[in-house]
Amino acid sequence: MTVTKAPAACLIGWPAAHSRSPLIHHYWLRKLGIEGGYLIEAVPPDNLRDFVLRLSLRGFAGANVTIPHKESVLELSKPDARAQAVGAANTLWFADGELRSTNTDVEGFVGNLDASAPGWDAAGEALVLGAGGSSRAIVFGLLERGFKRIHLANRTIARAETLARQFGPNVHPVTWDSVNGLLPRAKLLVNTTSLGMHGQPSLDVEVARLPDGAVVADLVYVPLMTPLLAAAKARGLKTADGLGMLLHQAVRGFELWFGQRPQVTAELRALVEADLTKT
Repeated sequence: MTVTKAPAACLIGWPAAHSRSPLIHHYWLRKLGIEGGYLIEAVPPDNLRDFVLRLSLRGFAGANVTIPHKESVLELSKPDARAQAVGAANTLWFADGELRSTNTDVEGFVGNLDASAPGWDAAGEALVLGAGGSSRAIVFGLLERGFKRIHLANRTIARAETLARQFGPNVHPVTWDSVNGLLPRAKLLVNTTSLGMHGQPSLDVEVARLPDGAVVADLVYVPLMTPLLAAAKARGLKTADGLGMLLHQAVRGFELWFGQRPQVTAELRALVEADLTKT
């Protein structure tokens, strides 16, 4: 059992693979002069309930949650509207004696776009690639920002149809084959799939068909510059990368646990970039 007097948070996962979260949160703790900690806790599924219900007894003010526990912690906490809509939580904290949960992927996505491409939410029409867990967070964020038409493309159309039914008439499921035909209408293109990631097939999208002034976002951050983002930049389009989302999604958890709102800075980004590119 881990006990600490200073406020501390942890990352709960199984297995507890190498994560950039400790690097990010320890940077902010140092910058803000806060005595606190952030640990990685490897928690197998059979032990999750006991670990989460005893979180405060273990000395933690809250936690990040990663695979495979993001869905399971919903029933062990009081989820907010975002966590309920996305069907997964990645952040736990205590308020009024209750363990609460949220999904900060939503604000990580919109916060990154606000920083990288101001005015992006005036687009009104978006094309989202993929219908997995990340896609649910992105669609929720787009609807919150007032998008009136979101085309949702997935290789298995049934998954896109299921997500569209959950989120309502502004979300339109489309086949993967129809993606290139929809590009001229897409003022915002978002890739939530693993296509383009190291070791994965490339994402075959005709970026030249996007309208002038379109914004392109990619949730992949290994590599930092995906082929999709490189093609968008070559066209002079504004882009938002996966590392930016990773950094911005960490902000709210830190604020909930340690009481101060940290900033995503160029220095922090450079620190995490250097870690990502280690050989």
